[in-house]
Amino acid sequence: MNYSTKLQAAWARSKSLVCVGLDPEPSRFPARFQSRPDGIFAFNKAIIDATADIVCAFKPQFAHFAAAGALDQLSATIDYIRDRYPHVPVILDAKRGDVGSTAAFYAKEAFDQYHADAVTVNPYLGGDSIAPFTQYADRGTILLCRTSNAGGTDFQERLIDGKPLYIHVARKAANEWNGNKNISLVVGATVPKVIADVRYVVGDMPLLVPGVGAQGGDLKATVEAGRDIKGAGLVINASRSVLYASNGEDFAHAARGVVEQMIADGAKVE
Repeated sequence: MNYSTKLQAAWARSKSLVCVGLDPEPSRFPARFQSRPDGIFAFNKAIIDATADIVCAFKPQFAHFAAAGALDQLSATIDYIRDRYPHVPVILDAKRGDVGSTAAFYAKEAFDQYHADAVTVNPYLGGDSIAPFTQYADRGTILLCRTSNAGGTDFQERLIDGKPLYIHVARKAANEWNGNKNISLVVGATVPKVIADVRYVVGDMPLLVPGVGAQGGDLKATVEAGRDIKGAGLVINASRSVLYASNGEDFAHAARGVVEQMIADGAKVE
């Protein structure tokens, strides 16, 4: 099953547009995990088990594991999802981007070493830097388009031929680079009008949407702006607001509660 089909099936099964971002910060874990050598994996496992039936994807963030010297626990986390919940797509949030020859190794890392269903990629170097990822026809390549951080305006909204740069990225992605129909875009929830503009350009292409929760994005406006004609089309990521809803022994229950509330507030398949 390729990434697109797996994502469509996940939306249909869970009726949820919510993706839980796995961004481990051990200092914020309940105390019993902080002294464990496998504490990151054990914490992730509890979050995964608590939410797997009500999410459309999980998104481990590479830098959080790498900085903690825990890439073995990243592998263990992804392997656990693939073994226990094989119907839930895994998006490796690595934001890779380099010249084509090096990009080929980054693609191999994401798809052959970590066995991710999709990976985030920076399109700044152009089409030849993206091709090594999209050549994995059964996996997803998720391009940064308009990010949710405040500095995203510095370049992404610069006008070229009267249109902001992010629209040019969206057009290239939809019309030139998507021969295998496995490209998605990252579009932040902090500016709903941008989501609507990108949706207009790319049709039913899936959009990975960070910025809801800790970054303050408007969930209802995001769904209204970005939902596709089938009532889905969005992978709405929440990380810190879910993972650290509680630092007590009820942390997993609290995490599930946040996801359930997001669904109740509109992050659901119509």
